[in-house]
Amino acid sequence: MNEVFEDLRAALFSVWHRRWLALGVAWGVCVLGWLVVAMIPNSYESEARIYVQLDDVLSDQLGIKGAGKQDIARVRQTLASKVNLEKVVRSTKLGDEVKTPRDMESAIEGLTEKVTVKSEEDNLFELKAEIGKGDLSDGENAALAQSVVQKLIDIFREENIAGARGDVAETIVFLDQQLEERKRELEAAEQRRLAFEAENPDLIGGSDTLSNKRRQLRTELRDVEADLAAAQSALAAINGQLAGTPRTITTPGAVGGARQALSNAMSQLATMQASGKRESHPDVIAIQKQIAALRVQAANENPNSVGSTNPAYSSLIAIKADRQANVQALLARQAALKSEESSLLASAANEPAVAAEANRISRDYEVLKDKYDELLQDREEMKLRGQVDNERSSFKFEVIDPPTMPRVPSAPNRPLLLIGVLIAGIAAGVGAAFAIGQLRSTFATTGKLERALDLPVLGAISQTMTDTARELRTKRMRMFYAGSAGLAALCVVLLAVEFVQRGMVA
Repeated sequence: MNEVFEDLRAALFSVWHRRWLALGVAWGVCVLGWLVVAMIPNSYESEARIYVQLDDVLSDQLGIKGAGKQDIARVRQTLASKVNLEKVVRSTKLGDEVKTPRDMESAIEGLTEKVTVKSEEDNLFELKAEIGKGDLSDGENAALAQSVVQKLIDIFREENIAGARGDVAETIVFLDQQLEERKRELEAAEQRRLAFEAENPDLIGGSDTLSNKRRQLRTELRDVEADLAAAQSALAAINGQLAGTPRTITTPGAVGGARQALSNAMSQLATMQASGKRESHPDVIAIQKQIAALRVQAANENPNSVGSTNPAYSSLIAIKADRQANVQALLARQAALKSEESSLLASAANEPAVAAEANRISRDYEVLKDKYDELLQDREEMKLRGQVDNERSSFKFEVIDPPTMPRVPSAPNRPLLLIGVLIAGIAAGVGAAFAIGQLRSTFATTGKLERALDLPVLGAISQTMTDTARELRTKRMRMFYAGSAGLAALCVVLLAVEFVQRGMVA
């Protein structure tokens, strides 16, 4: 520990012994450093905050709201796009020195690094622009930074509010073109389908439709067969009832029965002939058949007892005729369905290529029709959106914080740099004095000499100075203190000048 303390004392003595060298180096480093700091132009930063609302209540109600996150990303990219930055350069003092396209590219690249767009929330943006041109004064740089931010806001407002409507109009034109192309394709597909269906009526709609038809026929055939079985059962039941029901009801001593019916039928025939109806008339033919049947019944009837017609039997006869007709109709329907099913099976089995062609034509037509309907719906929604934008734009743009006029330079931090240069100069002077002391073979203390020579040191002789030398040393010390104080005073003066300049900008 004593050795460390002794080395520290030796180092301090070595620096103090060469204090004028340290002071000179410190002055040189500080002056050069302060000149460099003075040449750095002040940069002033202006900022603003804007709020962008992409949709409103009306757009949500109509179902035409925007793409949300995609629109937010578009907003962020639009704010700092190269096209917008070029407009900013041309409309501000940044474009005064632009003469060639290369100058413009350089100005845009420099401005791109100085302009930042930060999204604080989903639709809240913060714009910042930092300007520091060496050929402009501090006030001009501050005003230019504010002008850049304001110009970005103006350009963004114009392009997104007015440009959004232009985008809608261009989209409608594009959709109209696509609809016209799809319409022609759809008409051609429809003509092919109609021509094919005219040649192959059984394959209308393709093999899928053919299969559906077969399934429907089988279902209908099963229903008809079920109805036929029920009708046949009902007919068998009525036949059984007829077998146990007498045709006439016998009444002794009364005139009636088959003979009475025969007499009435002959009277009706005579009336028809008297009215002019010929033998070929359907009514005449029917009554003649009835007379022939009644003659057979009258011949078999007991002459001693004459009976009247049984009403129940007549009713059962009518029911039987109705059920026989129903059975015949169901049989005919069954035969027709079986024939149609055989025809469909033959069409599908004998012409598989035609069935495949029917599938393809039907599928192409449905795809084109669905696409056409989808485009038509998109076109109508876009028209509605355009009308909403014309009456009430869904894009709302509000400047929450207008561009600020910077009062204090954002960069560089000149007071800190001035103090830093002062500290660096003092450190450089001390370091230079210490390094020179290390290079020269001198010993500041007896202990260091003893360690270096590995010999005992008997003593040390104190420095003795005359009055003249003592006065000279005092004068030099005052000059050294004055030089050190002057260095610190110069730093204070530079700091004061910096704050005065800031006050002038404010």
